[in-house]
Amino acid sequence: MSGPETRAPFQASGLAPTPVACAHIGWGLLHVTGEDAAAFLQGQLSSDVTSLATGEGQYWSYNSPKGRMLANGALWRVPADDAEARIAMLLAGDLAETIRRRLSTFVLRAKAKVEDASARHVLIGLAGNENAAAAHDAFGIVPAPLRAVQFDGAASAFMLPDRRIVIVAAVANAPILQAALARHASSVDADTWRWFGIAAGVPWITAATSDLFVPQMANWDVLGGVNFRKGCYTGQEIIARMQYLGRLKERLFRFHAGVLDVAPAARLYSPMFGEQPCGTVVDAAPEPGGGTALLAVVQRAAVDAGDLVLGAAGGPRLARRPLPYEAPDAANP
Repeated sequence: MSGPETRAPFQASGLAPTPVACAHIGWGLLHVTGEDAAAFLQGQLSSDVTSLATGEGQYWSYNSPKGRMLANGALWRVPADDAEARIAMLLAGDLAETIRRRLSTFVLRAKAKVEDASARHVLIGLAGNENAAAAHDAFGIVPAPLRAVQFDGAASAFMLPDRRIVIVAAVANAPILQAALARHASSVDADTWRWFGIAAGVPWITAATSDLFVPQMANWDVLGGVNFRKGCYTGQEIIARMQYLGRLKERLFRFHAGVLDVAPAARLYSPMFGEQPCGTVVDAAPEPGGGTALLAVVQRAAVDAGDLVLGAAGGPRLARRPLPYEAPDAANP
C-alpha cells in the first residue's frame, strides 16, 4: 500500500524478550482464485486489493451496506508458479465459512471462486521480540511487514504490520514446521497469541462482534485497513461520510481488568451514562502479569472521565493502557 493509508510498522511495547510460537492461533483462511479475484474483492473490501503486487499484502475489512464490519483481517497475493491468480485472506476462524458464503453470493459473472481453505492448512503464529530471527533460523526466510515469503514448496510466512508472523502450510507439514520452530521459539497457547494482538492495539472481529462497528470505531482506518481513495465497495458511502463529515464519538482503547474470563461483546458502563452501556469489548486475553488485557470500543467521554467498569454498573473497574499508535481526536476524524 502507498499514500496516507499506509502506516509504518510498529512493535508493541512490553512483549516477550524471546520469540514464541503458537500452533493453533484460532484464525481461518480463505482462498479467492480466478483471473477476476482481485477485481472482485476490490468491489467488496475496504482495502485497495488491485494495487498489490505478487507477495504484497494489506489489512482489509468486509462491511455491511450500513458500513459495519462483518469481518476483518489480512490478505496477500499468493506467489504461485502456475497462472491461476490467488489471494489468501486471514480472518477469525469462527467467521470463515460465514464470510465465504456471503462473498460467494456476490461473485455472479466474475471469474472468481471463494473457498474456505482452513481445514487443509495449519496457521502457526510467531510473535515476540526476535521472532523474525527465529523464522530465519528455522526456515531460512527473511520476513518483512505486509509481505508473504514462500519456503519449503507451498508453505508461506506473512508478517503483519505489528510484526507478528503467520506461517501457512498444509496440515501434513505441521509437525515438521513446529519441530523446526521449537528449536528457536517457546510454545504458547492461543490466549497468548491474542494478547500480542491486544498489546499491538489490533482488533480482530469475531462472530460475537460482527456487524457492530464502523471501521473507524475500531481504529481500522488508523491501522491502514481502509483506503479512502479507491472506488466503491460495500458500505463505502457510510464509511466515507463518517470520515469526512462525521464526528466520531467512539474509538478503540486498550484496558486492563483485574478479573479473568472477559468475553468479546461484553458491555462497559460509566456513571455518566447511567444504566446505558457506553462501550463493547472487541477482544480479551489473560494478562501475563495477572488479570485480563482487552480492547474495547468506547464512548470518548466515558474514557476521558476515567470511571469505566465491566459488565454492569458497580462491576470491576478498568484501567486504561496506552496504545502503540495515536488515533485522531473527535474533531479531526
